[in-house]
Amino acid sequence: MKAKDIVLKKSEKIEGVEVKGPWLDDAQSLEEVVSYYYRIGFQATHLGRAIEIWRKVEEKRERGEEIRVFLGYTSNIISSGLREIIAWLVKEKKVDVIVTTAGGVEEDFIKSLKPFILGDWEVDDAELRKKGVNRIGNIFVPNDRYIEFEKYMIPFFERVLKIEEKLSRPLTASEFIYEMGRYMDEKLGKEKEKSVIYWAYKNNIPIFCPAITDGSIGDMLYFFKEERRDSRLIIDIANDIVKLNNLAITAKETASIILGGSLPKHAIINANLFRGGTDYAIYISTAVPWDGSLSGAPPREGVSWGKIKAKADYVEVWGDATLIFPILVWMVMKARGQGYAQ
Repeated sequence: MKAKDIVLKKSEKIEGVEVKGPWLDDAQSLEEVVSYYYRIGFQATHLGRAIEIWRKVEEKRERGEEIRVFLGYTSNIISSGLREIIAWLVKEKKVDVIVTTAGGVEEDFIKSLKPFILGDWEVDDAELRKKGVNRIGNIFVPNDRYIEFEKYMIPFFERVLKIEEKLSRPLTASEFIYEMGRYMDEKLGKEKEKSVIYWAYKNNIPIFCPAITDGSIGDMLYFFKEERRDSRLIIDIANDIVKLNNLAITAKETASIILGGSLPKHAIINANLFRGGTDYAIYISTAVPWDGSLSGAPPREGVSWGKIKAKADYVEVWGDATLIFPILVWMVMKARGQGYAQ
């Protein structure tokens, strides 16, 4: 065979969607540009699929069909400005169940007291430590935020203890967080109106946090119980797993939208295992699958475990959620009339 025949091997005819981006002279809005994402290729196509899947879920809910939406996210999501977008989704009842980490709870409360400050990636971390400033990527959190948080949490623990004594049982972590929402409603001003916890309390949307002590809440609990050695304050996580699993089992259909990985991701898809898998799944993550971690496991791996249905609509968008999630939410919730570009 000649070299030319090898290089220019005859191809078979294939059908499909033409790869095509927006012509900017014709685009009148960002929505029109994003409407081309499905056709651009690479991760833009995955984001286009995510928009399509979530829109399908929203349209079903608007028609009155029962589909329970689970939202999972790690604490760094609340550290960032995505906190306000999630709070809006909860306020508008666009999600039904939340699973997060301890930071995803406490940082939401703390931000209702004092804001986090935009910093830089390239800093002297030892110098920051001397100044009592903690760093989350390029976000700075001075220690006075946690000092202010303690002023609220110690009286809150006293309140929880009284509730538990009255009920003759410990509160579950989700009940504990619900009571935090009630506490915010009573003690905080307008700042609470951008809080996930506050709106979850107002709309009775459960927030699950199996690792509730893995953060500042745990630090405050340590101080509280060390100072009150006879305290019987307990947070029950065993009954929460029953409640979470049953929320999946009793749903006609479920959708799982997960930002990041780790515990929230697994708690949601494992709960869906008990019903034969979730029907819809959107993952947004920077984690890779090559180390076998759950954080990097793609949706199709979840199919092998029965945590995602074999016939489910699912997609994983590889990228930073702070870039992707605002576009996804806007296109689903605010730009509904903008379909795919032809």
